[in-house]
Amino acid sequence: MSSVIKPIRTEEDHQRALARIDEIFGAEEDTPEGDELDVLVDLVMYYESKTVEMGFPDPISAIKFRMDQAELTQRDLIPYIGSRAKVSEVLSGKRDLTMSMARALHQNLGIPADVLLQKPGAEFDSTLEEIDPRRYPLKEMMKRGWISQLSDMADHAEELIRDLIEQAGGPEVAAVPLYRKNGHRRLNAKADPYALRAWCWQVLRLTNENPPKAAYRPGTVTEQFMREVAHLSVHEDGPRRAQDYLAEHGIALVVEQHLPRTHLDGAALLLGNGRPVIGLTLRYDRIDNFWFSLMHELAHVGLHLDNGEEEPFIDDLSLRVTDPHENEADQHAQDALIPPGIWESSPVRERATVMSVFDLAQELGVHPAVIAGRVRHEKGNYRLLSQLVGSGKVRRQFES
Repeated sequence: MSSVIKPIRTEEDHQRALARIDEIFGAEEDTPEGDELDVLVDLVMYYESKTVEMGFPDPISAIKFRMDQAELTQRDLIPYIGSRAKVSEVLSGKRDLTMSMARALHQNLGIPADVLLQKPGAEFDSTLEEIDPRRYPLKEMMKRGWISQLSDMADHAEELIRDLIEQAGGPEVAAVPLYRKNGHRRLNAKADPYALRAWCWQVLRLTNENPPKAAYRPGTVTEQFMREVAHLSVHEDGPRRAQDYLAEHGIALVVEQHLPRTHLDGAALLLGNGRPVIGLTLRYDRIDNFWFSLMHELAHVGLHLDNGEEEPFIDDLSLRVTDPHENEADQHAQDALIPPGIWESSPVRERATVMSVFDLAQELGVHPAVIAGRVRHEKGNYRLLSQLVGSGKVRRQFES
């Protein structure tokens, strides 16, 4: 039998109506109780729209509600939160719910993402679903200031990495398979894919923080352009001049020390807006290494990224490869620094004395280290002309 329906004016009336709705929730349509249910629902909705601040339920309340629904115990939450102690601390409000916990609760218990994240329409993106954020070199990244200082960083690994991704350009940029070991990558087989990703994201983050003021125009990086950059090497502060010159043409050059187990010299990357970014590690702090690495990555920009290649180029230049993209970049880098016709006829190839190196460098308008580096590479003798390659003279130019 249906009860007398009264207006809802107080919270007591509101609770009484909710209790009655719960009693008759399964009532069939076109019955007295069905009609009563429809009216009560309308009255409750009207009352709440006027008097109740609508928002998201507290995440802990949502978890407890789901536990009651599914008859779960705290032990049942251990696979999603981490341990019995952590479950107890989370449910009592003594420990914050981390992103990885929220993701697990959403995926396994069906608790809405926007409730767990307390953001309208929030969803968990798939960028980090197939990888373990705890495998990133978090301690080293924290030491360098790439991520926030936290004592319990393992628990907050996903949030830390997600913050870096957002600063690098967001999930769209991060989703590029930076560590895939096929495609156009000159990667050491021992390279840590997590460290490689982190380094690339840091380079993109630094570019987003301080992008070149000039816009980039595809087609800028021609052979002539590369030779103009190479001529800057004649100056003692040539590396910094090169950075400024590239910025004037919309190309970012970022120097960021490599992470352990990356075996990395440099990379040619793209921001989300299509701007090219060249990252160099100065793994070998020598003038000859800087100029060849820079020319190699510039060649990737002009030959490949400007022509539709969407994936980045990540290079360990100590490796010999058969990939045509890498061979093209090597050749263009060499030719930009030393035109092939001049190199083939130069006496320095047969008799590499200090004076012959200086003579050719003066003729070409490049630093003697560029000539010495080419000689050492072709002869496979890296003790030769070591006094000319400018050891320890590049990194200090970028330390400020």
